[in-house]
Amino acid sequence: MAGRIRDDDIAEVREKARIDEVVSSYVTLRNAGGGSMKGLCPFHDEKSPSFHVTPARAFFHCFGCQEGGDVFSFLMKIDGITFAEAVERLADKYGVQLRREEGGAPTPPRGPQRSRLIDAHKQAQAYYADQLATPEALAARQFLDGRGFDQDAAATFGVGFAPRDGEALFKHLRQKGFSEDEVVTAGLIGRGRGLYDRFRGRLLWPIRDASGDVIGFGARRIFDDDRIEAKYLNTPESPIYKKSQVLYGIDLARREIARSSQAVVVEGYTDVMACHLAGVGTAVATCGTAFGDDHARVLRRFLHDHEEFRGEVIFTFDGDSAGQKAALRAFGGDQNFVSQTYVAIEPDGLDPCDLRIKKGDEAVRELVSGRVPLYRFVLSNVLSRYDLDRADGRVDALREAAVLVSSVRDKSKVDAFAREIASSIGVDVDEARTEVRRAASRQSRAPRQTPGGALGRASGATARPQEPTAPEQPAKPPLPHLRDPRFAIERETLKLVLHHPEVVVRAARDVGPDDFTHPTYREVWAAIRAGGGPESAKAGWAAGLRDHATDPAVSSALTELSVEPLLSKKEPDLAYVHAHVYRLRELTALRAIADVKSKLQRTNPVDDAGGYNDMFGELMKLEQHRRAMREAAMGT
Repeated sequence: MAGRIRDDDIAEVREKARIDEVVSSYVTLRNAGGGSMKGLCPFHDEKSPSFHVTPARAFFHCFGCQEGGDVFSFLMKIDGITFAEAVERLADKYGVQLRREEGGAPTPPRGPQRSRLIDAHKQAQAYYADQLATPEALAARQFLDGRGFDQDAAATFGVGFAPRDGEALFKHLRQKGFSEDEVVTAGLIGRGRGLYDRFRGRLLWPIRDASGDVIGFGARRIFDDDRIEAKYLNTPESPIYKKSQVLYGIDLARREIARSSQAVVVEGYTDVMACHLAGVGTAVATCGTAFGDDHARVLRRFLHDHEEFRGEVIFTFDGDSAGQKAALRAFGGDQNFVSQTYVAIEPDGLDPCDLRIKKGDEAVRELVSGRVPLYRFVLSNVLSRYDLDRADGRVDALREAAVLVSSVRDKSKVDAFAREIASSIGVDVDEARTEVRRAASRQSRAPRQTPGGALGRASGATARPQEPTAPEQPAKPPLPHLRDPRFAIERETLKLVLHHPEVVVRAARDVGPDDFTHPTYREVWAAIRAGGGPESAKAGWAAGLRDHATDPAVSSALTELSVEPLLSKKEPDLAYVHAHVYRLRELTALRAIADVKSKLQRTNPVDDAGGYNDMFGELMKLEQHRRAMREAAMGT
């Protein structure tokens, strides 16, 4: 088995793979000043952006969940891959030839590498696209033509055709060097009594992730004698394909979504194609599953959806009962967005694809521009179920509508919505407000489940007797917070070293671990020295410092300090550097002076005259050193 990847090759990949470019495939980043960029964290759900990327130091750090690291750490975390896989993927993308050292410790196999699964899908997509031009694919081409998609449209979206021969793709991939385990794990080949092509005889849409890699397929039935009755088949769950997190078209739409702060969610592959070809470049669709919380999180990252900035999420649904149910489900997930949510339904019940065929591109654009607030659509749906000419119908409608209004995220709009339902139902405004308050009160009193899923003692459950446990060891006292004002000089000095090592190098020459009183900051300095110190800084230097940190808290602190802007609003000059570095050393001298004074107070000058005199001489030297540091810090 090959040995470990050479360190100089890893360093070359780290230097060439710009972290802002890699992260932007997953998160919309905007300038945050001070050479930093920020966006919504992909590792936890948040309403305000706390995820920062600093290209100059090749680090990312989230001040919300404390995730951080370099470009390799980002890929490992977000895609669940190993360090070696992250290096290999970026090396392939940025054209770095990796070399391996002989005799490296082998890594236990964990199934096919992600890069191999991606490559298998890439080869399959190219193969399927070629097959679309064959005589056997006539029905597939006719299907596309009947929906207004020509050859150029098929090429743009990578549409292809799977031959009816149940082993055609399998044979093709074997010739390309893929193993049985790789193609089965990828979900391209099924395993039953034998091996077979999963999507044989179907029209195919490649499903890509945000970076453009093919990770799965959606396959439509086009032959009446297809033994599988389902109209659509999708790639099964695999190491690279999670249907709850996949949005078809996100690779084409993500930049336009970020630019316009608008996303249009449609229901199918052909609807996405129709929207994009009609000029609605923000359209995406789920893949064989309802729009859920994970899909919302994906969209929010590209919408830059947070409290400081509001965009639009527009859902398009069929006008039938199924479409109305989908709208109600979408409203249930409305709380996932800060952006305003809308619904666009064509009066004749046409989806975007059929609308484009019958009425043209302009009609598709008008469908999106004529959106109505999702709340108002759902309210109309609720009221339509009651006979508002009857008193009991008005009462029941008011009760259900009040529940809807009380659940609206933006509480500043509740009163306006209460007036609206009063007008729509035909009741007094005060009566509507009262019912809304009652609904809100009932929701606030609703019992919350405990982590175990039970209601606890409130539900009459009896607690199980606890098993005797071993005596607990006294817990170590927690470390002070890194932002504790007591350590402000230490924090800013370390930021100076990481951000501007070339300016700090001379002043920091005599800085040592004892100059840092916070244990984590002391270990950060140790990692800096282990990395050669600021005097050896070069491109990618800061990113490599994490290799010298064994404590996760230290690694996190390194990334946090690397992306956090300096307190100074301008480029630091020597005066700013001296004010921090020499002040740091002055504080160290003050601590030493306090220690010596304490010893002097406990020493009898008669019984131990020699020791007393030595300590007094040491005190004089420390005072002289402190004054020198003070003068240097003040620039005098």
